[in-house]
Order: sequence, then C-alpha cells, then structure tokens
Amino acid sequence: MSTPRPHRTPTERASGTGSAPRVLAGVVVFVGLVVAVVGSLGAPLITVVAEHYRVSLAAAQWTLTIALLSGAIATPLLGRIGSGPRRRTVVLTTLAVVVAGSILTVIPLPFTLLLIGRAAQGVGLGLTALMMATARDHLDESRSSRTIALLSVASTAGIGIGYPLAGLLTDLAGIRAAYALGLAVTAAALVAAIRVLPPAPARPANRVDLRGALLLTVALLALLIVISQADLWHHHTGLATATLVISLLLLAVWTVLQARTDKPLVDVRLLRHPAVAAANLAMLTGGVGMYLLLSLITRYIQTPAAAGYGFELTTFQAGLVLVPFSLFGFIAGRLLPRLQGKLSARTLLAASTTIVLAAFLLFALARGHLAEPLIAMGILGFGVGAFSAAMPAIIMTATPREETASAMSVNQVVRSVGFSIGSALGGLILAAHTTQVFPQEAGYTTAAWAGAATMTATLLIIAAQRRSDSPGR
Repeated sequence: MSTPRPHRTPTERASGTGSAPRVLAGVVVFVGLVVAVVGSLGAPLITVVAEHYRVSLAAAQWTLTIALLSGAIATPLLGRIGSGPRRRTVVLTTLAVVVAGSILTVIPLPFTLLLIGRAAQGVGLGLTALMMATARDHLDESRSSRTIALLSVASTAGIGIGYPLAGLLTDLAGIRAAYALGLAVTAAALVAAIRVLPPAPARPANRVDLRGALLLTVALLALLIVISQADLWHHHTGLATATLVISLLLLAVWTVLQARTDKPLVDVRLLRHPAVAAANLAMLTGGVGMYLLLSLITRYIQTPAAAGYGFELTTFQAGLVLVPFSLFGFIAGRLLPRLQGKLSARTLLAASTTIVLAAFLLFALARGHLAEPLIAMGILGFGVGAFSAAMPAIIMTATPREETASAMSVNQVVRSVGFSIGSALGGLILAAHTTQVFPQEAGYTTAAWAGAATMTATLLIIAAQRRSDSPGR
C-alpha cells in the first residue's frame, strides 16, 4: 500500500516549499533564461525595428541600449533587496514588470512606448544574481554548483537559440511575432516561479541606500550611454570624453560613500578581497573581448558581397551562425562543475580566457570561408561558457552566503559594462576604417588584434591573482 503524500498548505504550494531539488533547479535556470530572451530581442531586430517604425538605425539601436541600461541600474538594487527575506517577492515583482514590458512590445503602439517596454524587459537582467542566491540557499552543494554554472552560461549562450528564433519569427510573421516570443517565455517563467520558488531563509531585512542608488543610477546611465553609442564618439568626441570623465568621477565618489555607509547598496568592502577584486577586473576586460568578437563575427558575416568580403547572410541565417556559440557554451557550462574538484577556479578561468584568445587569433588570421567564422564562433562559445561558469566559484568562495545576491549583482553589472565597451570598441574601430558605406576588411583585422590584446590582459590579471591553487577553490 502506497504511503499518502503529505498535505501541503496553500502557502506551501504557492511558495514552492517542499519542491523537489531537480524541479527547483530547473525553474531557477528557466527564470535565468529571461535574460537571454531580453538579449535575443535586441541586436537581431534593430534593422527591422528601424523599417517598421520608420526611425533611424541610431534610434532603433536604443531598443538594445535601453534594456542594457535599465538592467545595469536594476541589478544592484534587486541584489540588495533580494539578499533579505523578501527575495521571492522581489523575483515575482520583477518578472511581473518584465511581462508588462513584453506586452508593450507586442501591442502596436508608438516607438516611445516600445522603448518603455524594452526598458521594463531589461529589469529582468537583475534576475540572474537572485537565482544564483536561491540555488546557493536551497540546493545541496553539488547541485547548487551545477545550477549556478548553468545560470552563468544561460544568459550568454541562450542568445544562440534566441537570435535565430527571433529572426525566423520576424521573417515569417513580422516583428510582433518575435516580441510575442518574449512575452510567452516571461509569462511562463512568472507562472513557474509562483508555483515553485521558495521563500528566502529568515534574515534581517536590508535597508536600501537610496542616496547610493540614485548616485549609481546617474553614474551608470552616463557611463553606459557614452560607451554604447559609437556615433557620439565619432561626431562629438569632446562631449563623449567629458561625459566619460564625469561618469567615472561619480563612480569613484559612489565607491567612497558605499565604503563609509553602514548599510550600503553594494558592500564594496568585499572588493578588498584580492580574489573578488581580481575576478571583477577580469570580468570587465574579458567581457570587453568576448562581446567584441561576438559582434565582429555577427557583423562580418552579414556584410554584402559588394564590400568585397563577407557572406551577405540574412538575419535568420546570421542567427544560425550563433548556434555553435550556444551549443558549445552549454557544453562548457555542464563540463566545468565536474572539473572544479580537480582544478582551481583560477586555473579554469585562465584556460577559458586562453580559449577565447584562440578564437580571436583564428578570426584575425583566417575568415575567407564561412566555415572559419563558424569554427571561431564555436570556440568563442566554449570559452565564454567556461569563463562564465568558473567566475561565480571565485567570487562565492570569498563571499558570505547572505551576500551572494549582492556580490553577484556587482559582477553582473561589471559584465554589462564590459559588454558595452566591447560593442562600442568594435563600432569605433570599424568606423575608423570606413571610407564609404562598409568598413574596410582591415578594420576587422585591427579590431580582432585589439580584442586579442584585451584577452591577454585578462590572462595577466588572472595570473596576478594571489590565491591558492588548491582544487575546488
């Protein structure tokens, strides 16, 4: 006779208390995929958005930039609030905001409201750190390590699925169909989170440092705008330089204030730990290189034959080129947790950086046949996946459990800034090598070597990290 299942109260069913670890791990990763969906609905649709709304390409670029901006601003706020007992409420509210933003992108409304919808979707970029904290609190050490590694990869490698799917839906049924994909996924994530996500462990509630939040918002807003808008540097160099200097000064002031605040928005004192400081610096320089190569390959393969190079691929075909990136990134994310007991996290991070460097060298030296960018994209995906999976282990080794969300939020913001710089750097180098319509092919070579230099710098930062190389650390 079978043993009856224990009765669960409505509160337990709603909160997910008692959910099987496998189910909880799956939902945590699925919620993290919202980040990938937000990313996949940006870059591949810029040209279509410009045509559909009859705006310039520069204006359409804001559908990508504004999501990145809102995500960078929301991430530390969500990380601080979600570190306390209200994490479940914070996650559900954030998902509801993302769903509301997704609705705005689907309904035929003016372009301004589309941007508001994309900004609301960008708030979901802060979910990754909260899901990492959930995994660390509610899963055993082995499953938690695997889940956190997958979360690190999902937000990056997931674009290899989102890009071609968004491109295909746009080609078949228009841009609304692509945005409807985002609505469907985010709504499903909200329902899954309501049913499964458990409440956070009982901890004192964190007071939000409103002064720090406001200052960080202004500083990041100025910084990410100036580094993500290549046209600003090309046509208004003085204004761009002044904005960059002011934003960096504001970040310096914010850092000093956070160090002197009893309950800071971000505990910057954690950055005093050499491992955490080196990991975030490596994330910044590595992020510059990784996104630079991703954008270079994507742009190169879509260049019309009239330029004398490139392969003139459609949006959907270019999205398919990202499939190797996604596939090998996922493989790396699954492989890394098995190696963490044998090799130090620093060794794994250095190895993944070397792999990305190899992808740069391949693209710099050989790209005359489509197979070569495809191989470079696969190598890049494996390197990015391994890098993303190894990074949390370094930070969390030196971070108290209750500060997981806050510490990983800082790392996510650093990654966003690095990605933005990488995107802007590629645009600036190619613009400098553009004489008529398309950049000269030499511009891609120059950009590739610049990226290789950033990955070499990342290797030097990792090598200088003063930490033990004992296995599992």
